[in-house]
Formats: sequence, structure tokens, C-alpha cells
Amino acid sequence: MSEADRPHATSEADRPRAAAEPRLATRSRERRRRRLPLHVAIALPLALTGLIALLVTGNALRPFDRVITIHARMASKSDYFKDPEVQRLLLKHGIRVDIKRLGSRGIATQSLEGMDVVFPSGQPAAKLILNRQKQSVDSARPFVTPLVLGTFQQYAETLVKAGVATAQPTTDGRGDTLYYDLNMARFMDLLDGLHKGRVLAHQDRDKLKERADTWNGIGFDKTGNGRSNGNRVLVRTSDVCESNSAGSYLSILAFVANGDSTPGADENDKDAIKEAEEVARKIKPLITLQGMWDDEQADSYFSDVGDTVPIALIYEHQYLAHQIDHVRKHNQPDPRRVLLYPSPSALTKPQLISLSEKGDRLVELIKEDRDLRRRAIELGFRVRVSGEDGTGKQLDTYLREHGIQAPVDNPDQTAMYEPDLEVLERIIDDVGGCSPPERDTP
Repeated sequence: MSEADRPHATSEADRPRAAAEPRLATRSRERRRRRLPLHVAIALPLALTGLIALLVTGNALRPFDRVITIHARMASKSDYFKDPEVQRLLLKHGIRVDIKRLGSRGIATQSLEGMDVVFPSGQPAAKLILNRQKQSVDSARPFVTPLVLGTFQQYAETLVKAGVATAQPTTDGRGDTLYYDLNMARFMDLLDGLHKGRVLAHQDRDKLKERADTWNGIGFDKTGNGRSNGNRVLVRTSDVCESNSAGSYLSILAFVANGDSTPGADENDKDAIKEAEEVARKIKPLITLQGMWDDEQADSYFSDVGDTVPIALIYEHQYLAHQIDHVRKHNQPDPRRVLLYPSPSALTKPQLISLSEKGDRLVELIKEDRDLRRRAIELGFRVRVSGEDGTGKQLDTYLREHGIQAPVDNPDQTAMYEPDLEVLERIIDDVGGCSPPERDTP
């Protein structure tokens, strides 16, 4: 064998190498793998809590529901539908209410085109609206609220000393009351600008040298509060041409001025209008002396400088809602602001009136939903539902549970009955000088 044919030994470096099979690195079996990232583990309980809350409240599928918008024109009772909790309860049923604010009589006399519901604050405006409908409509009266005069404790006590008001007893017989009963016949003697003197307590008559129709004239500066007010005794109201509260207040004045009798009640149509005009002339000075009209008295009365207007015409529910909120924020009622309950009394009955199929849905919901009724009580309304406690009982219970004095019935149960619609309209027009209403386009 030649040297060329003899196999040669190869070095390790010269040998062809086989490709090594790739190896997959794995975690040690001794180290447990974390099942969830830390941030996910922290957020998971919060997400589950939110899901449970959505399921409980019925809102889990709300993003997929169709929410309808109901176009509404409302007066002072729009406070109810603007409440966040009421809005939340309505949204559970797929309803959102778009509100245009307007006085009750303005709602009744202006065009209602494009509206699904209207919510005037009292029956005169509701009757005007219903009379304009060409077919029967669905409606509801979810709650009632008395017409009241909001004032301040020192002014109320001045009226007590003048023999015009009487303090209601407190729940425990101690402390200052939040409520007073007001004798309207005597109070109107203060409003007319004439000093008759008979409204003053006998022992004070000789001491008072100023006119009786000013606050100082009836002893405001002698109550020991260190303050003086030489202004006339007036009631600030909203515009009688637009507002249900002002119209109801006019009805009280007309009732008293007509000898505690409803104007036009026992007359034929011609004589009823004549009597309305005579009564309007008597009470017009009691209204027009107040100066310029304001749109909403409650806003001014509950402001920080509210006592610059000693007496404002408001609704009971507005005052009670203020006290409920004051207790929530300060753990006690507001002792400065008090109510005067006029006698004869006026109970307003707001009516929610449907003008469309969407409006029907809202009206039926207001009639049937217990949570919405409960919320009305929490906002100071007197709710009346067949088969449940009386109008004021549930509200009184709620107030006492929250440390707020509940008002009591005036021993004088005289109630004002509003005139027929045509008679009331004549009184309002004559007192307010109202412009002709805008009617619907045929």
C-alpha cells in the first residue's frame, strides 16, 4: 500500500461537526409561575365590585340600551326632574328629560309644539293646557305642596308682636320654631300702605310713631336685634303673568278682599267678570308696590344675602329641601329662615301632562315607580298615593327622622278656592297688565 493510499489520522479540528439540536430554556420547576400580573390582581376586585354594582342596579347593559330624550317644559317643579338621583332613576328606565324652564302660565299660553310633556305647578295653568288639546291626554299629579311665604326669624317675630302671625309649637316645646301661621286679613292691612293701627298690639300702639306699613313702623327695630329696616312691608313674588305661585297668591288676596268668598262664584258670567274687575282694583296695589318682577324668588331667598328681601313667595317643598340639605351639610337645620303659612291656605297641585307617546311613558313611570315617589319625599314634597299613608304623614316622618321640625296644621282650616278660570284670568290680566298670549300655529 502506497503512502498515498494509506488513511491518515484526522485531527479533532478537521472532523465535520454535527449541528447541535437547539435547547428550549424553561423556568425551574422549583419556582411557581405567577398566574396574574400584579397590577391585574390589584385591579380585579375593583372591577368585580363595579360589575356587581351594575348588575344590582340594572345598568349592566345600559350602554346597549336605547335612551330616549323627552322634551319638557316645566315651571318650579323642574327642581324634581333636575335632581341627580331622579335623573339616575329615570336613566334606569332609559329616559332622559330635556327641560326648558318657564313659568306655569307662560307654559299654558305659549306654543307647545315639539314638547313631549309639560309640568305646570298648579291647576289653573293645567286647565288652560288641557283645554287646548284636541284629544284626551294622559297626566299625573304625583305630589302637592302648599304655597308659603319665606322669611327670617326676626321678621317673623316682628309680625307676631304686631298681632299678625302666630308661632307654631316646636316638637319638644323648646327652642325657636321654624313655622308660623299668618292671618292674611290682618297682613293685608300692612300691605295696603294705610295705617289702621288695629293690627298692632294694644300696649305698643302709643309707642310707635312711624307708619304701620314699614318694618320699623311695626317694631322691627325694637326687637333687640340691633338692626333697622324702614322699607315697606311687601311680599316679593314672581311675575303674575307667568307664574303659578303669583297667580295662587293673587287668588288668596282676592278671596280675602272679597269677604272670604271666591270672586264670581255665585254670579252669572257678566256679573262674575264685573266682580273680578272690582276685586282686581282692590288687590292691585298690594302687588304692584313690590317693584320689578323677579323670575324665581327661591333663588334669592336662599342666597347668602337673602334677608335683603324680608318676605318671598315660595313653595313649601323648596324650603324643606333647603332644610334637609342644610342638615346633611351642617348636622342641624337652618334656624334663620322660617316659613309663614297663610290663612286661608292654598295647596298647589302640579300636574304632569303628556303630549306624545314618549310623554306617556314618563307619566306612567311617575305614577308607578316607588323609588321616584320616595325621592319626592326626600325633596320635601307631599306625596299622595292610593293605599299608602296620607299626603303629609310620610313627609313628617322623614323630617323627624332627620332632626327637622315638622309643620302642624293651622287651627284655622279656612281654605282658599280658586275662581273659575275666566274670572282668574281677568284678575291676573288686570293686576299684571299681561300681554296677549302666543298661541299655537293652526
